[in-house]
This record gives sequence, C-alpha cells and structure tokens, in this order.
Amino acid sequence: MSARLAIRALSWAVLGFLVLPLAVIVGASLTASQFLAFPPQGLTLDWYRKMLGDPSYVAAFTTSILLALAATVAAVVMTVPAALALARHEFPGKRLVSAMLLSPLVLPHIVLGAALLQFGAYFGLTRSFLALAIGHTVIVAPFVLRSTLSLLTLEQRALEEASADLGANGLTTFFLVVLPQIRPGVVAGSIFAFISSFINVELSIFNTTSELNTIPVKLFNYVQYTIDPTIAAVSGATIAFAAVVIVILDLTLGLDMLSERR
Repeated sequence: MSARLAIRALSWAVLGFLVLPLAVIVGASLTASQFLAFPPQGLTLDWYRKMLGDPSYVAAFTTSILLALAATVAAVVMTVPAALALARHEFPGKRLVSAMLLSPLVLPHIVLGAALLQFGAYFGLTRSFLALAIGHTVIVAPFVLRSTLSLLTLEQRALEEASADLGANGLTTFFLVVLPQIRPGVVAGSIFAFISSFINVELSIFNTTSELNTIPVKLFNYVQYTIDPTIAAVSGATIAFAAVVIVILDLTLGLDMLSERR
C-alpha cells in the first residue's frame, strides 16, 4: 500500500512539474500590467484581443498550421511506402537507405536549414512556402517512418500472405489488411510530425520573410525587442489549440486505443 501511495505521489508531482509552467504562461497572459507578471496583476483579455487584432499574428498562426499539415501529409505519403519496402524486402544498401531516411533525427535542424537555403537557391525555392514545406517534411518524416516500422511485424506478414491466397490484389491487401494494422503507428507518427513542424524555429528561420512567417519564428524575433504579455497570450492560444486538437483526436480516434495497439 505504501509503495502504491508513493508511486501516486510521484506521478502527481511529475504531472504538476509538467503543468505548472503552462499555468504560469496562461496566468501571465491574463495580467493587466504592461509587463509579464505572475501572479497576474488584475485580470484582462486585452492581450488576447491585441493578438487577434494584429493581422501578422493571425497570418503566422495560419502559416504554421498549413505548413504543419502539408509537411505531415507529405511525410505520411512518402514514408509509409518506404516503411513497407524496408520491412518486407531485402535489397543492397538497405541499411544505408534506412540510416539516410532517419538521419534528420540526429542532424541539427539549423544545419538542415542552412543546407536547404543553399540548395534551394539553385532552383529559386528560397524564402517560399514550398521551401518551408520541403524542409519541414524532411525533419518530420522520420517520426512517421519509425512509428510505422514498429508495427510491420512478421505476424502481420502472415495476414498479408493469407489475403493474397484468398485472391486479393496488392492494393486491396494494403487498404483492408495492412493499413488497419499500422494505423496507430501512422496516427501517432503524424501527431509527433505535426507538433515538430509547428514548433520548429531553427530550420524555419532561414526561409521566412516579413510576409511569410511562422508563429515560433515571429515570437523568436519579437522577444529580441519587446517583452510584454502579448507573448504569453500567443503561447496561451497555442496551448488552447493543442488541447482542442487532443480532445478531437481522443473523440474521433481514441488515444487510449492507439496507445494500447502500439
């Protein structure tokens, strides 16, 4: 009993450690003072109104969401076939291909951003949404690949062979047998990919402009000159957005089911 209570106490302590900074940010975003303060000195939503009334913040949020969606979809489209090839076939250089596909996990994003800027200059892709989408796809694709590969087991291979024996073609087998089995991995990898793209600063900063900006880069530039509760309001809006996405995923897909199947 004492061990169970100790584990519960430790779990609540860890949860509090993780949630407390978020509570501080939200509280600071509601302060009536002209500077960041916690506990808040009065309560007001003026900083949220200021954020929503600034077209540059709205545009940055829109760009970040669209960019994260585009990178995540592109990563899924490219890495699911790659995962199937790596899991089901043997070919020369297989380990090298796998290492190259996973290399963005260990390479600094600032290095990838500088490389993308130099490489894109030859094709006129610098400082554009397409350049950002390509770069973000590169850095988020390994998340989908790793989570999908972990579910392509030998037991599933037997189900694919049984499907073929029953007369199903490759496309039918993929959609009716393979995809339902790997869906938890694809969804989990997509969530990590979306988050990684949405919060990225290092790679994005090389290809953003005053008109094309993501919310992390805008905040990074903003804090160099001004520190007021607008920053906390933007962070609070991001936290609210993440919470809404999690609730939607739980209602539609069931996060408990995804974690159990993984």
